Amino acid sequence: MRTIGLIGGLSWESTVIYYQIINQRVRERLGGSHSANSLIWSVDYTTVEELIFADRWAEVGALLAAAGGKLERLGAELLLICSNTFSRVNEEVERAVGVPVLHIADAVGAEVRARGMRKVGLVGTAFTMEQPFYRDRLAAQGLEVVVPRRGQRELVHRVIFEELVRGVLRESSRDAYAEIIGDLAGEGAEGVILGCTEIELLIGAKDAVIPVLPSARLHAEAAAGLALGG
Repeated sequence: MRTIGLIGGLSWESTVIYYQIINQRVRERLGGSHSANSLIWSVDYTTVEELIFADRWAEVGALLAAAGGKLERLGAELLLICSNTFSRVNEEVERAVGVPVLHIADAVGAEVRARGMRKVGLVGTAFTMEQPFYRDRLAAQGLEVVVPRRGQRELVHRVIFEELVRGVLRESSRDAYAEIIGDLAGEGAEGVILGCTEIELLIGAKDAVIPVLPSARLHAEAAAGLALGG
């Protein structure tokens, strides 16, 4: 079993999902009381949040690359950036280390294609919905991606940063997200990517009229499979 290195704290609320899912999948595969060989480097979220809102992505890349290097030196043989938004610097981390860095959009795209979908909705931070780094990665896999309207994107973004990363779950926000997902379905989306790992704390399959694709869970499951040689 390869040791998984998690670059987390982006935010820690969703890093918990990664740790739980990875260990569950390893136990399912190996049985008994098995769990994953893993390491977590959890950053202070306020630090990186301030950088992304100041458009200082080079500094974000350097910070997460340093975290990846530390994990590699501690024995990690496979790395994950536990975030959709921060996957923007996935390549910077890859260049700084000598081990694979599993991109979250690749794990999500593989699941979308496995389900036979070709057109999917995407909800996440404004960075993920509006900048090309994530949508282009999915488009390269032959997928068409649709995002909410501008006002809806602003609502999705605000809820993430004002509520979800702080562990606040509001029924009104769940209802608003469900309505937005319904609109994406109306535009032909066959499923919706929960393209911010914290959204999985708020939205589940019962809240959507189309299948949900939980990015953190899919990323974690892919990592467990790779660690076990799958």
